[in-house]
Amino acid sequence: MRDSFVFLADGFEEIEAVSVIDVMRRAGMPVKTVSISSSLQVRGAHGVCVTADALFDTTLFADAEWLVFPGGLPGATNLFDFAPLHGVIRNQLDSRSGCVAAICASPGEVLGRLGVLDGVEFTCYPGFEEKASGGIYRRENVVSSGRFVTANGPSSATLWALEIVRRSLGENAASEVAAGMLLYPNASSGADYNFG
Repeated sequence: MRDSFVFLADGFEEIEAVSVIDVMRRAGMPVKTVSISSSLQVRGAHGVCVTADALFDTTLFADAEWLVFPGGLPGATNLFDFAPLHGVIRNQLDSRSGCVAAICASPGEVLGRLGVLDGVEFTCYPGFEEKASGGIYRRENVVSSGRFVTANGPSSATLWALEIVRRSLGENAASEVAAGMLLYPNASSGADYNFG
């Protein structure tokens, strides 16, 4: 299984970052957190400090399965303002199978401003859709379109992460993780869940 990378910048939304890391790891997906600064310590938008696994400058992103962008402010803006990340995103989308996930402000603030959502259905935190003028905005919790999975905000973080798992490992794997987290009203019922 290929590595996936969750990018952390000061001001990231903690629920979104930790949820996606946790859910992907529960599914057995190899995930590395990457600080875009010169420190492994990254402070979230609400003062929670996280220690990243690696620094951007010492990490290779070739053949990544997912590049993942939590939202939050000023975290999403800090991600976009970090110019070396632009090339990593473009290389990912130029690859044969690399995918990108973003939530909250990041679909608009990072991907939209970079111009990579042209013709792509997406969702984001309300108001940030204006930064992705070429994209097709959907007012939904989670949108899976082409090589992108986007979500609208903190309340959708778990569903967003489960959709990433579903896209990579299939419906059964996503359902097993969701059931283990007691996401269903009756986790033992085996009821299907619509992640999209």
